[in-house]
Amino acid sequence: MTFNENSNLDSGNVRKRRGGTTAAVGGGGVVVLILGLLSTQLFGVDLTQFFGGAGTEQQQSASDEDLVCTGAEANAQRDCRVEGAAVTLESYWADASSEVGIRDYVDPTVILYEGQTSSACGTASNAVGPFYCPTDQSIYMDTSFFDILTEQFGASGGPLSEMYVLAHEWGHHIQNLAGALTSDRQRDTGDNGGQVRIELQADCYAGAWMGEAASQTDADGNAILEAPTRAEIETTISAAEAIGDDHIMEQQGMEVQPEAFTHGTSEQRVNWLITGYEQGVGSCDTFSVPDSQL
Repeated sequence: MTFNENSNLDSGNVRKRRGGTTAAVGGGGVVVLILGLLSTQLFGVDLTQFFGGAGTEQQQSASDEDLVCTGAEANAQRDCRVEGAAVTLESYWADASSEVGIRDYVDPTVILYEGQTSSACGTASNAVGPFYCPTDQSIYMDTSFFDILTEQFGASGGPLSEMYVLAHEWGHHIQNLAGALTSDRQRDTGDNGGQVRIELQADCYAGAWMGEAASQTDADGNAILEAPTRAEIETTISAAEAIGDDHIMEQQGMEVQPEAFTHGTSEQRVNWLITGYEQGVGSCDTFSVPDSQL
């Protein structure tokens, strides 16, 4: 999706973290169950062990600065693209949150970092994908992850597919506020389990935002984004396909093991993304869907 070059993209909730603990990691293959957390947290695994070579760390003082961008900068730079997507997500969920039973909606904080940093859920590093931490209601994202998504897993890439990743993590924030991230669901793995349903609902929420993103305006009433083209939607579908549990297992030469699923198949992720896009947030109750329709 293309940003209006004159739009004002100061969300107030996107922070660029400078300094802190950084990690230099050697090259090698990466097994990524992306959009997850560290192994002791909610939705994923610590992937540091899958990077080849020894890593080094350096301690620095960290500081967060507010990111302020124009639409032109968002078209050219990933960090600003995240800022622009955040502005539209804030506007969309301020209205749509009531449809999922949230009375007092608050935006998450988005922390952009490079290499490694700390979070209330533990260490965020470039060995894991973007994730949402419910403890501090923040999304942590190293935008170099998008290169892994295209280079390691065959996603087509593109601005909208990158914004989809942020919208998915924002969906976890919505689930947190709505009380959907219950401990029993988080522990329930398998192809029809609670973890898969959590992830598919976040995909559906991302699709619902995508369907309304072009109607969001900045503080001056200017349209922020143009409507997505068919090609942009197809690249976003490619990103959803790349992060299906079955695709990741196949990419690594593993036997597909449905009992180990935590995020859903490629087909499921695409289906729920499109469901949200075409039918809106009211269609995203993945927890009441029978196993045969998931």
